[in-house]
Amino acid sequence: MSRSVENRTADVRRMLACARTIYAQRSRVVPALVASTGLTAEGVELGFASLEQDATDAELRRLVSAAGARRHVHVVLSSNVFVAPLRALALARAAAERVTVRPSPRDPVLARALLEALDAAGDDAFSQVDERDVSQIEAQEIHVYGRDETIAAVRARARPGVVVRGHAAGMGVALLSRDAEPGPAAGALALDMVAFDQRGCLSPRLAVVLGGEARAAAFAGALHAALGGWAVRVPRGQLAADERAAARRWRDAVAFAGRVWEAEEHVVALVPESAAGYVPPPGRHLTVLAASSPEVAAAALAPLARAIVTVGTDAPLELAPLVPAHSRLSLLGTMQRPPLDGPVDRR
Repeated sequence: MSRSVENRTADVRRMLACARTIYAQRSRVVPALVASTGLTAEGVELGFASLEQDATDAELRRLVSAAGARRHVHVVLSSNVFVAPLRALALARAAAERVTVRPSPRDPVLARALLEALDAAGDDAFSQVDERDVSQIEAQEIHVYGRDETIAAVRARARPGVVVRGHAAGMGVALLSRDAEPGPAAGALALDMVAFDQRGCLSPRLAVVLGGEARAAAFAGALHAALGGWAVRVPRGQLAADERAAARRWRDAVAFAGRVWEAEEHVVALVPESAAGYVPPPGRHLTVLAASSPEVAAAALAPLARAIVTVGTDAPLELAPLVPAHSRLSLLGTMQRPPLDGPVDRR
């Protein structure tokens, strides 16, 4: 707990060096990631673009500040985004001299690759723990990633006095100004959607377009075309049965409420201002909402604010007042690649 900021920063930089090694040798783990994630090989390759490989000194200072100081941190990982273990383990290592890790049973590939690379690099702070009962873990702090129910279960079972930091599920939102050109904006947002087949908390599920229904319809059509192009370059992976069922229910609901652009691997829906609650499931599905004014956009986002982890926009300075205070703000096309300056989830 007496490590200096410089030592903590050096420990995280060692992890980034390991990430660069894994990236350079990624062909060795692509087949395992295809099997564990359900993504296509092209989808895994695209996902690797979000693997953090470098950070500025200022970003790492913010990461260290956010991490706090503990003797032992235990990390419980989820399976939604295969590159997420790097940021999770970097945050834990910045905080603690000892880090135990329980990889996701469904997708342990990158976590295990990182642990192996760190061991080879001489960092003996990490060890893998397969114990699922957190009451058996003697860490001072537990970082748990996953659904609200998972976090609640960990809090209920953790030993008395153990701090549990939960990083729950969430979503991204796109916010387009009146000056946004539909084609370029749609092309940028399509990249944010296609990454990880929209399963991460940074993945956009809703786009709010300022300027009325005609502009929103033009954007939806452009997004439909952009996603069609991505389907050729990066085919969508497998959807689980529950994801397919949820997608059918959402598609039927939005078709009744508004207008739908549909292809084999994606659906874009345009709904009226009063229907902002039609948030789709993962799988390259997006609801477009026409907003006649900033006040209407703010009112549409308000009921969803707690779930919004990030907002992508073409006009960050202009539209920042509409963004929930805890949400990350980024340009469209970069929503899946935030700086390594702390937890992705700032809620």
